[in-house]
Amino acid sequence: MQQPAEITETLRGHLTAYRQLLKIVEAEGNDLRSEEPANWGRHYAAKKDLLPALVGSLDPLVKCRAAWQATSPALRARHPEVDDLVRQNQDLLMKILFMDRENEQALLRHGLVPPRELPSVNRQRPNFVTDLYRRQGSR
Repeated sequence: MQQPAEITETLRGHLTAYRQLLKIVEAEGNDLRSEEPANWGRHYAAKKDLLPALVGSLDPLVKCRAAWQATSPALRARHPEVDDLVRQNQDLLMKILFMDRENEQALLRHGLVPPRELPSVNRQRPNFVTDLYRRQGSR
């Protein structure tokens, strides 16, 4: 089982990486709202390099959270900073995903996404999966 110090160190490392990615996503959003088309794609490479790290960080983050929740309430009470770090990481991840989605929509509006990278139309249909399961179950 991970110790609180290990969990804290891991969470702080993830928080640092998420803050870097958030800065890039925010800068990209600012560029997309500007009137200068030349700046619209300048953050793409940096974001593209950090996104695999983001995906790779999710599993360790889930493991840290699970390990922390598995500890005794007395130990958790002695280390309230861990709960705060877990919450900060989750909040930052949600903010990054939300802002990146907005940036993606802005790129689409400006026509800056190649056709092969366009999101599936089914992504815009929230009941698509439910309907698909319903149709498969009726056979």
